[in-house]
Amino acid sequence: QVQLVESGGGSVNAGGSLRLSCAASGFTLSTNCVVWFRQGPGKEREWVASINALGVTRTANSVEGRFTISQDNAENTLFLEMNSLKPEDTAIYYCAARFNRWCEIHATLFDYWGQGTQVTVSS
Repeated sequence: QVQLVESGGGSVNAGGSLRLSCAASGFTLSTNCVVWFRQGPGKEREWVASINALGVTRTANSVEGRFTISQDNAENTLFLEMNSLKPEDTAIYYCAARFNRWCEIHATLFDYWGQGTQVTVSS
């Protein structure tokens, strides 16, 4: 049974930083694609960053240079380091996974989701 559990969300002022974690069980991060999505108030869910089985990472243009995705294979945990946060980064952040070594950016292609963690950035 696959489980993804996010943590690390919270409220920060603009310019601040947060580090999100996603602990996985029943699923090996290092041999599959894992991603972060977010959904802001009144917005559609959008892809933020991904890492595939080869360790290749991608980030959305809106967070490029500010957010970094990484994983700890020994702990089977995914991270999202978020710096220089902006009010428009306010959203519920989800980690998601698929049993495939290659990544996609469309939410419908992911089978497993965490419960989400709230990030609120105040101006």
